[in-house]
Amino acid sequence: MYELLGICLVLTALLAVNTLASLLLTALWRLGERRFKDLSAHSRAEILFGMRVSPPALAVISVGLLLIPAYVAYEPHVTAEIVSTKLAMLSLLSAGGLVLALLRAYRSWSATRSLLRGWLRDAERIDLGGLPIPAFRLEHSFPIIAVVGTVRPRLFIAAKVLHALSKEELAAAIAHERGHLLAQDNLKRSVLRACRDILMLAPVGKSLDRAWAQAAEAAADEHAARENSDRALNLASALVKIAKMIPVRERAEMPLAAYLIGAEETEGVKTRVRRLLDIASHGIDKRDNQSFIQMAHFISVTSFAVFAVAAASNPRVLISVHEMIERTVRLLC
Repeated sequence: MYELLGICLVLTALLAVNTLASLLLTALWRLGERRFKDLSAHSRAEILFGMRVSPPALAVISVGLLLIPAYVAYEPHVTAEIVSTKLAMLSLLSAGGLVLALLRAYRSWSATRSLLRGWLRDAERIDLGGLPIPAFRLEHSFPIIAVVGTVRPRLFIAAKVLHALSKEELAAAIAHERGHLLAQDNLKRSVLRACRDILMLAPVGKSLDRAWAQAAEAAADEHAARENSDRALNLASALVKIAKMIPVRERAEMPLAAYLIGAEETEGVKTRVRRLLDIASHGIDKRDNQSFIQMAHFISVTSFAVFAVAAASNPRVLISVHEMIERTVRLLC
């Protein structure tokens, strides 16, 4: 019973901390969303990514450095406490979310790999100047222009897109994809998917996911438009042309890919075009505090890790954590 009770407590704590932290950060984002509009899209995307991955990280660190040491140090191996029905249900819910997350991650990876093999088999290698990854042209019904993969990313462009876009529009579209590459958005997208899937049975944080996706696209647009106003206009023109080529009721959905235009609705494309036209007229005047944000991330993670390690080595803290465990077990009985 000692081992079973400990496992159930760990699973329940992971679910509880993850869920509560996600709810809290989502509420904080909604309250302060307007204030973040003064930042560049890149800075907003970085902040949102940090907010989204913090809850599972906080859950793992808290359970690993506080709950488990407290339980091992102060819980009697022979105890009359039992795993109640409520505690068992919560732990099963948590375990189910973890298992389903692993299954979905594998299916996502397998589907992407299979589709990538099919595309590579039918694609033709092309040379695009200024792009640090291989580029391929393929015949496809959807006007694809996308970076696919995380470890070895590749750029795929549908033949119809190559024919439709001018040289300047194509260069702007490639600059947009280069922005995704520099930001490592495919890797971040896979991490965010994992964070979401872990809590798929109790979904929270969807608004943060959507906000990050919008900020990431806007950041890639800004990256492409920073060179000059003509680049912003050419990217806006490319977006309009590609949007018009999308078949009715069809969307490009693939887990590990950064599309120029993918699953977003028409309104999303209109918003991006209006933003690019505004950049062409007035430039990018948003504050980009990237170095400050990176430093804040580093300090916050380091500070919490140091605090957790110090707390885990303090018997009084562990005793308090164990008392909380005891109260939780009694509450769920």
